[in-house]
Amino acid sequence: AASALLIALLVSVGESFAPLPSTQTLPTNVLLGAAAPGDNNADDVPLDDRRSLLQKAAATVATASILSVNTAALPVWAIDVKKVVVAGATGQTGRRVLERLAGQPGLSVVAGVRNVDKAAKSLEESSTVVRGAMVQKVASVDTSSVELKHLDVVKDSVDQLATTLEGADALVICTGFIPGNPLKMNEEAHKVDNVGTCHLVDAAKQAGVKKVVMVSSILTNGRNWGQEKSPGFIVTNAFGNVLDEKIQAENYLRKSGLDYTIVRPGGLKAKPPSGELIIAKEDTLNSGEVSRDLVADVCVASVSDPKASNKVLEIIESEENGPKVFNGLNM
Repeated sequence: AASALLIALLVSVGESFAPLPSTQTLPTNVLLGAAAPGDNNADDVPLDDRRSLLQKAAATVATASILSVNTAALPVWAIDVKKVVVAGATGQTGRRVLERLAGQPGLSVVAGVRNVDKAAKSLEESSTVVRGAMVQKVASVDTSSVELKHLDVVKDSVDQLATTLEGADALVICTGFIPGNPLKMNEEAHKVDNVGTCHLVDAAKQAGVKKVVMVSSILTNGRNWGQEKSPGFIVTNAFGNVLDEKIQAENYLRKSGLDYTIVRPGGLKAKPPSGELIIAKEDTLNSGEVSRDLVADVCVASVSDPKASNKVLEIIESEENGPKVFNGLNM
């Protein structure tokens, strides 16, 4: 069963977390973390295994806030959550979210997938496959308590998406385009990470969903805080201008009137966490990586805790004396 989480956000102001007064040494049960931009639905892994590292500078970000994770406690839901849909449930991040939610007693969990038969098989298998330009390492997921439903943000109409979301109290969006043909990446990123995600937000409103958690990426808003020439922005946005597409969907969700939490991870890695989880306010982090396990933990916790309401959480993982890394690259 997945670990249940309880978020204790120490300080929150407006749309983001207030700065910590100084650097703090945290107990081992407090995780400081983050993840990287990129494809969430495919949840692809670079050919070289990424190491989740962040230099001390990132760990001492003045604007950081803390999530206190209690893996023994059951979640105290921010809303009366009885049913949750995970969009993009076959991706590496989505399947981790699915697994954690499926372990919650009394919770109905729906896996939104493009092909139900194919997803049923892939979720139950552990394998390493090539998707687009990436190698994807996947673990099996127990789907015995999960309902699989068709959900395609590109091909489905808003009405069709709303039908899939019918009766859901919360939606976790883990969709993202799969980097592949360089001649089609811009088109695919636009269709999935922008237009398709916005349609999913419209469908959530139509279906009466109360809470939406969206997995996005750090540096999505990089152009607006002087990061368009940073290595992380350039490298990530080279894949179909995906950061420019993601920020459009983020802004659409924020203006929707729905209760939201936008989780912006640094570079995503498939390995278990090796460092502490660092959470910072929006438009703060421009490097760092994070285990997908921590991303999933933060997503589940964001559904459950009212302190994550209408917040943007930028997350990375730290390792003492480690090099600054982003999407597998030393910065």
